[in-house]
Amino acid sequence: MLGLAAFASQFPSFVFSPLGGVVSDRYNRYKVTIITQIASMIQASLLAILVIFTRYTVWEILALSIVLGIINAFDVPARQSMVNEMVNNKEDLPNAIALNSSMGKLAWLIGPALSGIVLEKAGAGTCFSINAISYVAVITSLLLIKFPAYIPQPSSQKVLTEFKEGFVYLKKTPSIGIIILMLGCVSLLVLPFNTLLPVYAKVIFNGNASTFGYLNSCIGLGALMGAIFLASLKPDVNLYKILIIDLFIFGAALIFFSHMTNLPVALLFAMLAGFAMMSQTTICNTIIQTKASHKMRGRVISFFAMAFFGMQPIGALLIGFVSQYAGAPDTILGEGIAAVLIAAIFLPYFRKEQRIMT
Repeated sequence: MLGLAAFASQFPSFVFSPLGGVVSDRYNRYKVTIITQIASMIQASLLAILVIFTRYTVWEILALSIVLGIINAFDVPARQSMVNEMVNNKEDLPNAIALNSSMGKLAWLIGPALSGIVLEKAGAGTCFSINAISYVAVITSLLLIKFPAYIPQPSSQKVLTEFKEGFVYLKKTPSIGIIILMLGCVSLLVLPFNTLLPVYAKVIFNGNASTFGYLNSCIGLGALMGAIFLASLKPDVNLYKILIIDLFIFGAALIFFSHMTNLPVALLFAMLAGFAMMSQTTICNTIIQTKASHKMRGRVISFFAMAFFGMQPIGALLIGFVSQYAGAPDTILGEGIAAVLIAAIFLPYFRKEQRIMT
């Protein structure tokens, strides 16, 4: 059921992200982002009302999760592309992307710890209500941004044609295509490790919702450290080298975490996994945004979203199925080994790309 819940909330991004990328390239990304955030607030409000005032079922919650996944398919390409347009000096773009990611990871650090406590003391309805209200701050912040003037770029092509253009662009730009392929492999086989964290919190560490919050918060703390690390890098740093090192660290952290029964030590490895996970994902995003042309950026980011958000729910189902038979520790161990193997497989390409850059 944990795997199915993750699948319901994320798989729609895999299906609808290509359309979201076309919309991002065709229309005003700033307005698209405002619309998607308003839609997210409505979805969150319906979820809170459902939990508080009705005898809800799991399937109703899954249905609203699917709605959120569809909204995110349009939100991510538009919102991520906005960062590129707001930065005047493109040398600062990698730092801006890292700082943008660090804000999300800061929320990931604080949110789960607080939500675990609130969930235990006040119930799920309160958590969902706070989530719905939080969108007021998000939308207000967007309305206060002074975004560059939008210059319409009319297109007479059909949506399917523009999607095919994006796919052909990836084939002709292997420096971007390979990154997305690698990210898809990691998202399918490694990133869904967090699907099994509730099992660790409840069964392995004999904890509760607060224990689950601590695990997530340590991953978030590591991710925040990774974002700060990337934001401090010089513009001429070799991102490909750091990317491969991050993958090896990610794999090693999961391998050591997998069979750890001591909670404080496990939290340290969770933090290390969060650092490497955040760093490698942000580097992929940075390389893609800096290399993609302005005309294709929305569609390229939609492929990034397909690889990152779309493959994770499929992986969550796979990981959930495997863990039923192999157990959570051996499944996480396998994910760590997969990360190391992916790094080894893509290492020759990144060395080649490094030689081209130098």
